[in-house]
Amino acid sequence: MTPCAGPRYSRGNKKPRGRDAMHDMTAKKAAPAAAAPHRNFAKYHKRFPTTAWMRRRAPKHVPRFAFEYCDTGAGNDIGIDHNWAAFDNVTIVPRYGVTNTLPPVEVELFGQRYAAPIGIAPMGGPSLVWPGADILCAKAAQRARIPYTLSVAGGATIEQAAAAAPDVFWLQLYRFFHEDHKIGFDLVRRAKAVGAKVLTLTLDVPVRTTRSRETYANLANEFRPDARMIWEMMIRPRWLMALLRNGYPRFATISEYAPPGSNTNAIIDFARKRMGGAFNWEEVKRYRDAWPGPMTLKGIMHPEDAEKAVAMGIDGIWVSNHGGRQIEAIVPSIDALPAIVAAVGSKATILLDSGVRSGQDVMRALALGADAAFAGKSFLWAVGAIGDEGPDQLIDLYIQELRASLGQIGALSIADARNAKILHPGAIRY
Repeated sequence: MTPCAGPRYSRGNKKPRGRDAMHDMTAKKAAPAAAAPHRNFAKYHKRFPTTAWMRRRAPKHVPRFAFEYCDTGAGNDIGIDHNWAAFDNVTIVPRYGVTNTLPPVEVELFGQRYAAPIGIAPMGGPSLVWPGADILCAKAAQRARIPYTLSVAGGATIEQAAAAAPDVFWLQLYRFFHEDHKIGFDLVRRAKAVGAKVLTLTLDVPVRTTRSRETYANLANEFRPDARMIWEMMIRPRWLMALLRNGYPRFATISEYAPPGSNTNAIIDFARKRMGGAFNWEEVKRYRDAWPGPMTLKGIMHPEDAEKAVAMGIDGIWVSNHGGRQIEAIVPSIDALPAIVAAVGSKATILLDSGVRSGQDVMRALALGADAAFAGKSFLWAVGAIGDEGPDQLIDLYIQELRASLGQIGALSIADARNAKILHPGAIRY
């Protein structure tokens, strides 16, 4: 039985029975030992002790327009600032005299064991920031045994990413409404064929908005490098070498559906005419019926929406404000988290992204009830600053920081962190 053909999972108190129990036990027995940090971790850690150092260094190796694309948010980046400030405002009262060792952080998500409750979030166009970034992230996630989520707007095909991360591969879908979701359901078919562990539908992009830095960098519409952009590429030799190795950035998964011979801009135009808006609830139900494995909805920010999703058979609620890249006025995901946990935390797996910059941020999310936290932007900082080993370095850094943060507050486990006294003035209360 392949993982995608197996039972649906939830965080309920009932133990799995029958085929569910057999699949659950198989997943637990098959879990390999946690991976050791990669061989160059100590060398890079001296230069990049936190993600902030990676962010500062990345523009030295990435063309300016590409860095602006990955680093920007909607409007004046206020949404990004709010996400970071909201995490910083979550503080925890520590308990001492409890432990002198780093606690374990292995976690079970949807019946499968992972080395840590840390995942790589889906990202659109990472290969623009660093050619080949999708596969580098997938391979790093496979080595470290954490979830890797490919976006259908990424630079690798479903099949390529699944081959690079066969044990940890998740897929994220946008809404392809053309011809009654013909492309969307074919993407589901392809995800089944490669054994994707989880399917995620993104709900938080109902309309397209403006990202000012991206627009100023000439990336708002077609990709047509002007003289300035070509110069920016020429003075970044590491990026050029990656381009020679991996090819021109493009929507690899979507390109299969475009007319034969389509160039990058033709594929972008094709995708925009067939993709758009957010899934409505009737469409969510259709995809739920078409996908036999675990499914999450990404972009849920209100507990009533979370309850509606769970009632429809959705296994995971992914709390996200799209990393602050859609509109500045939306609340930070960490502030929306507690109410959603209270509403459906015993019935569904709770995931979170938007603003995660450290293992300490992951610890904050776990303490507030999330089962795992995902990061996207920081992986592009890492690959920009370090190159091919950037994703490996960042995963190991996050795991090290998470274990240290849990130990520092006196938590013997992830579950123990949820018993801590937490000060969270920004939490939304209904």
